[in-house]
Amino acid sequence: MNSEIIAYLKDIVSEENIYIDEPMSRHTTFRTGGPASLFLCPGNVQELEKVALLIRKLGLPYFIIGNGSNLLVSDAGFEGVMISPTRLDSISLVGENKILAQAGALNSGIAAFARDNSLTGFEFAAGIPGTIGGAMIMNAGAYGGEMKMITEQVDVLSPEGEFMTLSNDNMEFGYRNSAIKGRGYIVLSALLKLKKGSEKEISETMKELALKRKEKQPLEYPSAGSTFKRPEGYFAGKLIEDAGLRGFSVGDAQVSEKHCGFVVNKGNATSSDIYALIKEVKDRVYSSFGVTLEPEVIMVGEF
Repeated sequence: MNSEIIAYLKDIVSEENIYIDEPMSRHTTFRTGGPASLFLCPGNVQELEKVALLIRKLGLPYFIIGNGSNLLVSDAGFEGVMISPTRLDSISLVGENKILAQAGALNSGIAAFARDNSLTGFEFAAGIPGTIGGAMIMNAGAYGGEMKMITEQVDVLSPEGEFMTLSNDNMEFGYRNSAIKGRGYIVLSALLKLKKGSEKEISETMKELALKRKEKQPLEYPSAGSTFKRPEGYFAGKLIEDAGLRGFSVGDAQVSEKHCGFVVNKGNATSSDIYALIKEVKDRVYSSFGVTLEPEVIMVGEF
């Protein structure tokens, strides 16, 4: 990366929060991925705004990364700037039943905060391994709950540097989708509307869901969660299993033997292994059942 560009960025973000040729395997739950030319961790909203505007002004490719829990980054890495808002992670109570969470706050942390304040409605997201920023973009969901059910509004930064507040309707939440996708918005924070409840009951529900996850999901291996979106009228995991792909591997990338909807890294998988496995699964399921599986995982870089 041009040293002049790095010098500009050092005027905005402290040097210890600027990483050059940073391996993305350190920042994705698949534990794969080559180096990003630059990896930045702005310390506050003002720094994030200035970084975003500078990068756009310079015409540099960029990507906003949360917890890296839904990403597959190429082994060749990313020729551009990765911006991580994980230091923007404050969580606060608004009134009696609302939570304001910055984009970098982990879903697990928000769930614990809600429980400690006797607020119910976020239990479904306690085990989703990502940030609330990513959850808003993807309309993350589990166990019958989705972000669209509890989101009142989302503050974003537009590509032009304008601060905007999107209502629930403006977010256009859909299945693993929202208005933010494809529009270049950067999530800054989300206001969640929950309900008063019993801390004990909320805690018990969270424990029950955690146990279900442990029993049914391959949490012992690196993965990106559910690899494929649910095709209408079907379950991705069932189609993959019925295609005879349980345990199917490419290198150290494997269709989980515990849950066929997950692709896992058994140890030394590369992003290329995972990508090839995803492609093979798609091809075989289509060949067997005429159903096209769409990856839920976001691909970044050249494959």
